Amino acid sequence: MEENTINNKITAQSAFNKNIVNNEPKANEMFESYPDVVSVEDLMQMLQIGQVLAYKLVKRGEIKSRKVGREYKIPKINVISYLLNGTEVKS
Repeated sequence: MEENTINNKITAQSAFNKNIVNNEPKANEMFESYPDVVSVEDLMQMLQIGQVLAYKLVKRGEIKSRKVGREYKIPKINVISYLLNGTEVKS
């Protein structure tokens, strides 16, 4: 049962990601030089913001992330979605 839920979420995430890129011609070119998963430090550079604001965006869930150990891992597509729509990609 849990595996089906995970597969459904992954499928929905993929469809949503394709819509973001297809609806915004330049979206797939944003942040090309960054990896698919970025750190808070990368986020700071990408958005040209300070550390305090970067952590606020992540901790409030305005930019969806996952905490792995002591670090936040942020899918690059969530940063792009935040910029284009003001929302994160729902998982």
